Amino acid sequence: MATYAAPVLYAVLVWWFSTGLILLLDHAPRRTHPWSMAGATLLLAAALVAIHVSAGDTTATGAYTAFTAALVVWGWQEMSYYMGFLSGPKPAACAPGLRGLDRFLAALATSLWHEFAIVIGGLAILALVWGSPNTFALWTYGTLVVMNLSARLNLFLGVRNLYAEFLPDHLGYLACYLTKKPMNMLFPVSVSLGTIAAALLGRAASGSDVLAHELIGFTALATLMALATLEHWFLMLPLPSAELWRWSLPARTPDGAARSRDNG
Repeated sequence: MATYAAPVLYAVLVWWFSTGLILLLDHAPRRTHPWSMAGATLLLAAALVAIHVSAGDTTATGAYTAFTAALVVWGWQEMSYYMGFLSGPKPAACAPGLRGLDRFLAALATSLWHEFAIVIGGLAILALVWGSPNTFALWTYGTLVVMNLSARLNLFLGVRNLYAEFLPDHLGYLACYLTKKPMNMLFPVSVSLGTIAAALLGRAASGSDVLAHELIGFTALATLMALATLEHWFLMLPLPSAELWRWSLPARTPDGAARSRDNG
C-alpha cells in the first residue's frame, strides 16, 4: 500500500494547493492580473517542454512530471478565463427571461474563446506525446477537461450549492447562468461515470504487470478522478466544502460582500 500512498497524497496536495492558489490570484486586485498571467504563461511554456521531455520517460519521475505539467497547462486555462483575458464574444449577464437553448447559447457566448483555448491546449499536448510511451499528461488534461465541463453543465442545470463566492467580482455577471435546484438529471450520470472511471483507473494501477510510470500515473489519475467526483458531490451535499479554500478567498464584510484586497 505504501507504493500507492505517495501518488495519492501527491495528487491530493497538488489539487488542493493549485486550486487555492488560482483562486487567490483570481481574487487579487485587478492590477496584479497581468503580472500573474505573465508568470503563468512562462510556466505554461515550461510545462509544455516538460510534457514533451517526459513523454519518453517511463520512470516514476516521468509520470510525476507529466501529471504536474498537465495541471500547469490546465491552470493557465483557468486563470486566463477567470482573470478575464480569454472569455468569449459576449461576456455579459443573461437577458431577463432568457430560457432553454437561448440561455445556454448566451452562457456559451461568455466563454467561447476559452473553450477554443482548451481544445487547442489538448491538441498541443496530443502532438507532444504522440507515439511516445508516457501519455499521462494527455490523460490528466483530458480528465480535467471532461470533469470541469460536467461540473459547469451541472451548475447551469441546477445544483444545491452554487459557490458563487468563488467568482471574482469582475465575473459576477456569470451568477445569472447558475441555477439553484435540489437536483438535475445530469448529476447522477456525472457522479456515476466519475466513480466508475476512478475505479477502472485504480484497477489499472493495481495490475500485476504495470510499469513504474504506469503505477504512478494511473494512481494519480484515479485520485484526480475521485477528487473531481467529490467536487461534484460538493455541489449537492450540505457540507461546508468552501472552507477547504477559505484561505484563498477574500474576507467578507458582515453583509456578505467581499472585501477587496486592493489597498492601493
